Amino acid sequence: MIAQDIPKEALNLLRTGVAIPAHPLLLDNDRKLDTTRQQAVTRYYLDAGAGGIAVGVHTTQFAIRDVGLYEPVLRLAAETALDWTDDARLLIAGVTGKTAQAAQEAQVARGLGYHAALLNLAHLNGVPEAEILEHCRTVAKEMPVIGFALLPSVGGFHLSYEFWKAFAQIENVIAIKMAPFDRYRTIDIVRAVYDAGAEDRITLYTGNDDHIILDLIQPFVVRSEDGKQERRARIRGGLLGHWSVWVEKSAKMLRRIQAVPDGADMPEDLLALDSMVTDCNLAIYDALNDLKGCIPGCLEVLRRQGLAENTLCLNPDETLSPGQLEQIDRVYRMYPEMNDDIFVKINLERWLSGDQNAHPLVT
Repeated sequence: MIAQDIPKEALNLLRTGVAIPAHPLLLDNDRKLDTTRQQAVTRYYLDAGAGGIAVGVHTTQFAIRDVGLYEPVLRLAAETALDWTDDARLLIAGVTGKTAQAAQEAQVARGLGYHAALLNLAHLNGVPEAEILEHCRTVAKEMPVIGFALLPSVGGFHLSYEFWKAFAQIENVIAIKMAPFDRYRTIDIVRAVYDAGAEDRITLYTGNDDHIILDLIQPFVVRSEDGKQERRARIRGGLLGHWSVWVEKSAKMLRRIQAVPDGADMPEDLLALDSMVTDCNLAIYDALNDLKGCIPGCLEVLRRQGLAENTLCLNPDETLSPGQLEQIDRVYRMYPEMNDDIFVKINLERWLSGDQNAHPLVT
């Protein structure tokens, strides 16, 4: 599968830039897949204005592979999306492991109708970059690839400018999710894509949950080595764990940012959103505890809204951190305009039942 095989409408969404939530795993109180609530969250994302979903990624819990849930969870999301809406949506599959596993996962995802593989390289930590590039080329032969710069605190590692430039030259790479949580490394990747001459083929997405709004607002200056030529790069959308909650508000924020013409003055209230969203992420993603409670934090927000039954993860040791609930309470009080609780309340019954007529959709 090559990029040209992606439906034109879906590829246009990617290029324009959309909000893509990293889909969590919903478990019942016996730590079994809660099919009803898993489908409800997928429907929520689609109705909330997300341009796609990413499944099988960190927020979905890597342990789904250990308990035989990788294919069932991907299948459930794809079938739910297809049944719920006729509108174009991007389906992105998280792909990880060493080369044989990653290629096999890409084959599974392609067979289920996914459009691209978000390639997690965590299992190749310590491997020479030349070998990592061969790994990426092998997976890219199976389906279009989205690169993933993942911060070390959740299992990733940093790669060089030279790696990202060579990666950008792989023809079936269609986007890069930048999530190093590091401005220096983010700029490095932007520069590598443009220096590779791949900016028309590779769309930049933010995964920097600590700087979402500023990533989407700011132009990145890319100059030639002699300083005589200059281009302005833009991050077009977000593929984010933080966007697994409060999606209706996040999608509206992105659309508002995109409505500001390049070169125009940015409204001060839009600029101010950067610190507010980051503070909300501090609580939900458990930044004060090195992100240890990031997945339970997202599940806690969904639980409060009625979408999740609990905050359970496959790993019993993966729980909310001490003080995290109080932090989530705090940001709910301080930034009530950030949550989409009313939108969820109005539509919860239709998402849980699968009946689109249960309640009117209000956005």
